[in-house]
Amino acid sequence: MDQSDATADSDTAVTDCNLVDWDGPGDGENPMNWSTKKKAVFITTLSFISTLSPLASSIAAPGIASIRSDFGVTDTYVGAFIISGFLIGYCCGPLIIAPLSEVYGRYVLYNICGGLFLIFNIACSVAPNSGSMIAFRIFSGIGGSAPLTLGAGSLADIVPREKRGVGMTLFTLGPMVGPTIAGGYLSENVGWRWSFRVVSIAAAVALLATALLMPETYALTILERKARRLRRETNNPSLVSVLATNRKSKDLIVFSLFRPAKMMFLSPIVFSLSVYMAVLYGYLYLLFTTFPQVFKQQYGFSQGSSGLAYIGIGIGSLVGLLFAGLVSDRLVRTLTLRNAGQYQPEYRLPPMLCGAILVPIGLFWYGWTAEKQLHWMLPIVGTALLGCGIVIVLMSTSTYLVDAFTEYAASAMAANTVTRSLVGAFLPLAGEELYRQLGLGWGNSLLGFIALAMIPIPVVFYKYGQAIRQMKLFNIEF
Repeated sequence: MDQSDATADSDTAVTDCNLVDWDGPGDGENPMNWSTKKKAVFITTLSFISTLSPLASSIAAPGIASIRSDFGVTDTYVGAFIISGFLIGYCCGPLIIAPLSEVYGRYVLYNICGGLFLIFNIACSVAPNSGSMIAFRIFSGIGGSAPLTLGAGSLADIVPREKRGVGMTLFTLGPMVGPTIAGGYLSENVGWRWSFRVVSIAAAVALLATALLMPETYALTILERKARRLRRETNNPSLVSVLATNRKSKDLIVFSLFRPAKMMFLSPIVFSLSVYMAVLYGYLYLLFTTFPQVFKQQYGFSQGSSGLAYIGIGIGSLVGLLFAGLVSDRLVRTLTLRNAGQYQPEYRLPPMLCGAILVPIGLFWYGWTAEKQLHWMLPIVGTALLGCGIVIVLMSTSTYLVDAFTEYAASAMAANTVTRSLVGAFLPLAGEELYRQLGLGWGNSLLGFIALAMIPIPVVFYKYGQAIRQMKLFNIEF
């Protein structure tokens, strides 16, 4: 909802003098007006806590053989679910976290979920059996889903649209830039439980940093608090936020809880991009759960050395972040100028095409070089191309959804996160059987052909996205 629209709607219920708004365009309470230093501290802290969640989801992957051995688990599906079960929490958490943040604000959700994440990571480090480990991983995933669900919305709260690509670069720094390498050596040298203890220590630091360095950014919450304070100070019960709605709190919560699902199934943009990201996310976690076995069988890697298999995705992710971050904002400015100064969210999509092309190339490269047992660096180069492509697609998708659904960015991202996490949790369960039946070459080629078929998605939305958003059929009140 645009602020001017909210003001117009509110005029029907209250007079202008009773509307509480920012104190002018330079109001220091408006997060958009924070100093560069304050924004930098906020984004750095957000990047840190956003890194911990994907770190926790995969840091134990190189040590899964030790976990299975300690718990006496012989079923490979149970072993894979110990890793990917974290993503079940990702499926549940955003459905509650995102809409509640649009009612109560971001700050309280970041801190509550950060506490849950810490508690259940500690629980994972002392889990007595595979059943409790999977349960703890699910609850840890619920807490860990908050930064990835709310982060894009928080950036939209404080970063102007024309600079949002750089902010998204820092925020997206989480997808596996090296953490699993440490997981392999930790598991081999001091035991897999230390992988979770390391995450728990970092989570405790993150929780403290969140409480101290990440104030509220959601405009609706800030102005509501301001209105509440002024009502108390002036004894004027008629004062209301300029962004207030006419719904009662209970109705607003219920309405908000259904918003992510509504966006997922009624918006073709949210649905298509969420399905696309779900496929790529599933590929990522399928590789995470199969890397240790593949590199042990094909190249004789030890448990600790198997962590090196993840270095390709880490480096590729970093390159993808730098590329998308540098290109996105510049491209937006150029295309906006060409369009007589009129910005369209679809200007975020061209880099996605580059990522969409890299994904199948990386899968074909990784599969066939590993199948033929060529030098171990070659399949890792393939995973670097894959990681680069996935991160470019992820960044383009995130910035597009934020710009297209600004006020409800958290719910749009929640729909996206839930879908990709659901596939990411279950697709890895098929990984070992896929490679057993088709081999590494044709198994990864099958995944590559599916990725090839999805390349037109960014092209279609770049060309027709604006028309789709403006169609009466899809002009839905979220």
